[in-house]
Amino acid sequence: MNDDKIESRDDFEVIDLRDIWRIIKKGKWILISLPLIAMLTSGIISFFVLTPRYEASTTLMVGKTYSGQDAMMLQYNDILTANQLVKTYSQIAKSRTVVEKVMQSEKINTTYEQLSQSIDVKPVKDTQLIQITVEDIDPERAARLANFTAVVFIRKVTEIMKVDNVNIIDHAVVPTLPVKPNKKLNIIIAGVVGLMVALGIVFLLEFLDRTIKTGDDVERYLELPVLGVIPKIE
Repeated sequence: MNDDKIESRDDFEVIDLRDIWRIIKKGKWILISLPLIAMLTSGIISFFVLTPRYEASTTLMVGKTYSGQDAMMLQYNDILTANQLVKTYSQIAKSRTVVEKVMQSEKINTTYEQLSQSIDVKPVKDTQLIQITVEDIDPERAARLANFTAVVFIRKVTEIMKVDNVNIIDHAVVPTLPVKPNKKLNIIIAGVVGLMVALGIVFLLEFLDRTIKTGDDVERYLELPVLGVIPKIE
């Protein structure tokens, strides 16, 4: 009879809030220590292991300015054309010919694929603007590459399209703060993940524990009354 009741623990058990609180209190040291260890490890890696990376951006505008009686109509037509060209120009800015020209001029010891991954060219939505962003471990080189990529890109557009309709709006400046790694975010994520893992371990240990330790366990799992408890003698 009792064996059947003990085996019934293998079946799915409904855990109420009191059971959850009891399990959490039981495994409180795991729930405290594991997230702290994860956060400490993440902090050490973020501050002392990972190499900081910096971003510098150059902003360009596609289009021309006009004056005179027909300025409004000409400018409107030019804006429509520029909006259509922005996406095409963005691809030209990251083309192999532009990137390799930057590599040659700056004498960068890297491959086209590596430098291309460090350069991000994207049109600013619903505008005539293009933003060229370069990511590098050296902040000064990031700014220099962003500015020179813009210059090479403008020359390439003039060569291909036979028009001079791209202008630099903002030159890249040397960044002072790294964009990667995001130390605070890494530590927070490590803490959350550590807490989730700790909860999983605590509840798994509780599920795998088949021993009867207290009078409450006897009443809960065997459904038998407890007549007495033998005290521990030290």
